Amino acid sequence: MILLDNVTKYYPHETKPVLDNITVHIQPKEFVFLVGASGAGKSSLIKMLTREEKPNSGKIMVGGIDYDYLKKRHIPHLRRRLGVVFQDLKLLPNRTVYENVAFPLEIVGVSNSEIRRTVPKVLELVGLADKGDKFPDSLSGGQRQRVAIARSMARQPKILIADEPTGNLDPKISEGIMRLLEEINNFGTTILVTTHDSNIVNQMRRRVITISDGKIIGDQKSNGHYYLDAERANIAKRPLAKQAAPDSKKASTSGITQKTARSAPKRRIIQ
Repeated sequence: MILLDNVTKYYPHETKPVLDNITVHIQPKEFVFLVGASGAGKSSLIKMLTREEKPNSGKIMVGGIDYDYLKKRHIPHLRRRLGVVFQDLKLLPNRTVYENVAFPLEIVGVSNSEIRRTVPKVLELVGLADKGDKFPDSLSGGQRQRVAIARSMARQPKILIADEPTGNLDPKISEGIMRLLEEINNFGTTILVTTHDSNIVNQMRRRVITISDGKIIGDQKSNGHYYLDAERANIAKRPLAKQAAPDSKKASTSGITQKTARSAPKRRIIQ
């Protein structure tokens, strides 16, 4: 569904790559967190996926589209297949909630009858069925975030990218937004979320890809935690060895004395 293979990106006048030999494969219907400190390369990676930027080297494929053969005139078609929730939301202040959600459908020429069928369903999905006639400035931060998610889902994309969707929200509202994204994922949409919110990541226990200085330093396939330290990220990827219950008969024949066992170094586990 999403493939970056040895992707490297330099910006003009920069000697250090913002993305350095990145390889990531995200399967259809996965829910993935992309985490890292500011300046780690998360935003640049997202811009590669939406074709706002091109890599200097490497291959990118999204939804079966090979970006090596993607012509400029086809980029709008690509973006219609992606749902993107921007960090600054980009809601139209002079349009109602209904009109904001309908806007991307109008752009691609969807009929008015289809818009009238689609928009109420999407607003109901995000819990805003009674807010269609409101303007963005009359909504709470969490409600505006839900409008942005509804707008990104209006075209029923197979992939939804959410850039810091809980950045300015309190913990309770943030949890509600993530549960909404989880529900959308349950319908079969692939979800990629960039975030600094360690609490949300640790609660969700999904796949977590950690990026630092343009490099992937950790990829926890399941039950992931928010680790920015490279050593901890690598430890988190390795499953702990199962320890068998002590067996006195085996211990007596193993040649390991109690004295040896006591002198064995204790393993320190970083949590």
